[in-house]
Amino acid sequence: MNNKSPKHTKVLILGSGPAGYTAAIYAARAMLKPILVYGSQPGGQLTTTTDVENYPGYSKVIQGPWLMDEMKGQAEAVGTEMIQDHISKVDLSKKPFEATGDSGQIYTADSFIISTGAQARWLNLKSEQEFRGFGVSACATCDGFFFKEQVVAVVGGGNAAVEEAIFLTKFASKVKLIHRRNELRAEKLLQEKLKANKKIEIIWDSAVEEVLGTSEPKGVNAIKIKNLKTNDVTELKVDGLFIAIGHDPATALFKDQLNMDKEGYLITKPDSTETNIPGVFAAGDVKDKIFRQAVTAAGMGCMSALEAEKHLSQ
Repeated sequence: MNNKSPKHTKVLILGSGPAGYTAAIYAARAMLKPILVYGSQPGGQLTTTTDVENYPGYSKVIQGPWLMDEMKGQAEAVGTEMIQDHISKVDLSKKPFEATGDSGQIYTADSFIISTGAQARWLNLKSEQEFRGFGVSACATCDGFFFKEQVVAVVGGGNAAVEEAIFLTKFASKVKLIHRRNELRAEKLLQEKLKANKKIEIIWDSAVEEVLGTSEPKGVNAIKIKNLKTNDVTELKVDGLFIAIGHDPATALFKDQLNMDKEGYLITKPDSTETNIPGVFAAGDVKDKIFRQAVTAAGMGCMSALEAEKHLSQ
């Protein structure tokens, strides 16, 4: 039997990362004594990125994990209680809201901020994970800048892949779009824009088999691709590989309780982080599939805390 008494808080924040930590900083400064529960990857996606050059306030390159440690420290310093636990169940049908952790701890809350984020889908190749952050990326807007005048490949066939390929032509000398089928899923208008771009070459009916590179200095110099119709494997010289096959928001926990779109992203009211349940807010990549930046996630974290404070004072 669970003999732990429930832990109650005015604001329960689920998930760390820029959205969760910023929500915690604002909620704590509003004297709401928030509890932030984080899982096995504290700091979220930013802990898997190395150089961060686009977060405002730092003229020199900073490291993603360092930035997350700083945000975490700031949230604790102003009065956030941090608990590592994996939330396995939530009940948003009654007030106070309730969350149950794998530890057996029950958390009750007057308001709830969801910042559980999203995860890029990967090809799940051993070599891909090996070079992640060293030439293999899932974010062109984050890392495109590092590939000036170089040759890069993008994997995917949807809007995200096409947009990333077009974006990368600002920096790269050549962009090779690799797609497993012989037609793209992206919107027609985007496809026309892509095909009109002289820097982009599309490689149809193909899949990446292996990422090749050097260990000193660590970096990518080629990929092996297999033609799915002929089974021929060829080596392609590239300096970087961008995986753009989609993201999975961490929202399984809220299925049938909160409104989400067909891809599982939480839906919030216009110009707000409030979900369809008053007092439940969503911030960061768990609801944002357009921008996916640390600074936009942090901005939404701030909004969610201010909205939670307003909700609690009504």
